Amino acid sequence: MTTIYTIGHSNHSTERLVELLRAAGVTAVVDVRSAPYSRYNPQFNRSSLETLLARHQVSYAYAGKYLGGRPRDPTCYRSGSLPDEEVDYLHEVDYPAVMQRDWFLKGIKRLLEMAETDAAAVLCSEEDPAQCHRHHLIARYLLANHPEIAVRHIRGDGTVFAAGTILKSVDVPNITQQTLF
Repeated sequence: MTTIYTIGHSNHSTERLVELLRAAGVTAVVDVRSAPYSRYNPQFNRSSLETLLARHQVSYAYAGKYLGGRPRDPTCYRSGSLPDEEVDYLHEVDYPAVMQRDWFLKGIKRLLEMAETDAAAVLCSEEDPAQCHRHHLIARYLLANHPEIAVRHIRGDGTVFAAGTILKSVDVPNITQQTLF
């Protein structure tokens, strides 16, 4: 069975991030941050992260345009318009709407292709997957539509667990094939 991991860089050191990835056997990171930089943790800015991972023989791909948690399409928000920067995106984004977009499906297709040849991890900034779009958008889509894929979250303490064990903590309708097409 193919496994796709998810991880949040949080405020970890670069060494800790690499250690967590290595422990899970990850060989490719797919960055799904809409804005691939961090003012609080600049060691995880896109170029720095890409260089760091290359030094550790981990490939890097940026997919925030397709799989990011802050879509540019106003119809992907519950309010019907692009929110201010300070909004709680986790509760404002209409995930079922995003899951129907061609650009999202293209990103998922590419992620699945990468996972066929590499041990891939989806990377975002939030450490807790229950509070991150990588679970409520990407993992939930994969769980509902690709049961042949195991989705596992890597926590900062080294714990790795199945994505399906996260209880629903965001008001998102049940994601099924019927709601997508």
